[in-house]
Amino acid sequence: MDVRESSAEAFFEQDGRARYVPSGYTRGPWAADSQHAGPPAALLGRAVLRREGAREDMLLARITFEITRPVPLKPLEVATRVLREGRSVELVEATLTPEGGQEVMRARALRIRTEPDSVPEVVGGPVVAPPESCAAQPFFDVPWEKGYHTGMEFRFASGSFREQGAAACWLRMGVPLVAGEEAAPLDRVLIAADSGNGVSNVLDFSRHVFVNPDLTVHLHRYPCGEWVCVDAATSVDGAGVGMAESALHDERGPMGRGVQSLFVSARP
Repeated sequence: MDVRESSAEAFFEQDGRARYVPSGYTRGPWAADSQHAGPPAALLGRAVLRREGAREDMLLARITFEITRPVPLKPLEVATRVLREGRSVELVEATLTPEGGQEVMRARALRIRTEPDSVPEVVGGPVVAPPESCAAQPFFDVPWEKGYHTGMEFRFASGSFREQGAAACWLRMGVPLVAGEEAAPLDRVLIAADSGNGVSNVLDFSRHVFVNPDLTVHLHRYPCGEWVCVDAATSVDGAGVGMAESALHDERGPMGRGVQSLFVSARP
């Protein structure tokens, strides 16, 4: 097993302009040599916003991640390019490639020009109990001590990791995305959004495999605060295809949605 991880108290340590070394906090619950998709998704979102020439008057309204292979615990190279650029809308692509390997994740981000106070604000959606009133719940069993489950804090407004069915979970980063940097609001959203199926599991994880080859996040406003709530429900067809849908909240209220496609099968 070729694992090369940073010892930084962060999900990643930057080593060069576009090279990032993952720490053990990126490790997912399914394989010791693979990352949870949340941290690399946040890394790609960060690249979209920080690329040279990025406009500050645009909101990331939608970002879709295609996860073509498990993301290994190896140094990763990030690249971006603008696919379409207009006065009010732009489309940006970002890719993640392990050092000396093949591309493992690709993101396409739609950004829309904003003009504060130009139209009336309309807000809808259910209210979720705030994180300070919610209890921490134990993570499901993981065979290693350090991973995504220790780099994040979890509080449930309903359900839990150890119950099956819909659940609403507040998540907060316990370490920065990149060492030496303060986490941005978008970092916090994207690192949490991939947990929709994890918090709303409907089948026993010890007997079934869940793989999400994609994640799409829509946002209708800028996120704020440290906490992100993933209010999720998962559906699975008997043929082995599923979908996890999540309403995304911050402490101000609803801000967007996340959707994951799922491949589901019985464990061998």
